[in-house]
Amino acid sequence: MTPPGVSIVVPTVGRPCLGTLLKALGPLPDGMELVIVDDRPDRTTRLGLPPDSPARVLPGRAAGPAAARNTGWRAARHEWIAFLDDDVIPEPGWTTRLIEDLRRAERMDGRIGGVQGDLWVPLPAGRRLTDWERVTAGLAGGEWITADMAYRRAALARTGGFDERLPRAFREDAELAHRVRRAGWTLLQGSRSTAHPVRPESRWISLRTQRGNADDALLRRLYGPHWRDLLRIPPGRRHRHAAIVTCLAAAVGCAAVAGTRAGGRFWPVAATLATAGWAAGTAEFAAARIAPGPRDRREVTTMLLTSAVIPPMAVAHWLRGWFHWRGAEPLPEVPAGLQRVVTPTDAITIRPEKADEPDDSEETVRDDEGVRAGARR
Repeated sequence: MTPPGVSIVVPTVGRPCLGTLLKALGPLPDGMELVIVDDRPDRTTRLGLPPDSPARVLPGRAAGPAAARNTGWRAARHEWIAFLDDDVIPEPGWTTRLIEDLRRAERMDGRIGGVQGDLWVPLPAGRRLTDWERVTAGLAGGEWITADMAYRRAALARTGGFDERLPRAFREDAELAHRVRRAGWTLLQGSRSTAHPVRPESRWISLRTQRGNADDALLRRLYGPHWRDLLRIPPGRRHRHAAIVTCLAAAVGCAAVAGTRAGGRFWPVAATLATAGWAAGTAEFAAARIAPGPRDRREVTTMLLTSAVIPPMAVAHWLRGWFHWRGAEPLPEVPAGLQRVVTPTDAITIRPEKADEPDDSEETVRDDEGVRAGARR
């Protein structure tokens, strides 16, 4: 069987890990192209590609990974589109195994629309994992994660691709997989393997990732109360967070009324009970995060502080998303006769003589990096 043509699409924000990915990929076989979507809002520096890089570089819209991947696959030349994140490390022989996965899909059924790679997370040995390490490790059990996921072009065209209303690296892959399956395609687990290292992050990363709750609110609007079951997403803690925030609001309100000395002893007692409910809920949340971790001073302090802040942040982002996306509807399927064919006329082939150092300043890294893993709680 002739090897299927494959376009590898990598959205990037110019992080140095892109070079590690390209080195791990090595020379590409015939019938395979590499498309890099540079999604930095400020492209004043080069990406630091090696001089002999065959990559086609497309300018992104700085609108998040969903939009960047759409830009990439619509400009790609081949029938199969393999998506990789710029912070993964494909195993040796990854391109060969990718072709084998796609050949198997072609032999089995023409309705197979996608094949997932085996994603694994290298973790430190000999010690307990931090909260962030445990969150990242959860990626290994995820389904249809586009850190390494290949889709048939026809499946992407039929569904319209990624929903760009999901601007973070969070849920956008599960949502696309649902629409692809709903359109009648089948998704498979492949044999290729890719490592997803734990990135160094700020100790406050769990606060930043709460922005993903706004995306959860959109998905609730689109798919109803059973959206997690439809998209095969594990249960979260939103209802517990809401209970904690309710207790906190009640405690503040009752204390304010009690301060006016109206209502006798009722309001002080109510304020005490509500405060106890808030404290108990916050303590349970913190204990659930501290218990499996290293329990050193830094980790315990971080968990205590963030566990007090996460519930109100999570609820606030959820309410923001719920209000913003009122009336939202799922993306419609695109009829075969109206599917858009995009040619790669806006592509740039970069073969720099001397690559500039990538800009690793905070401004070139999206604020939502890490959200894919981080807002599962």
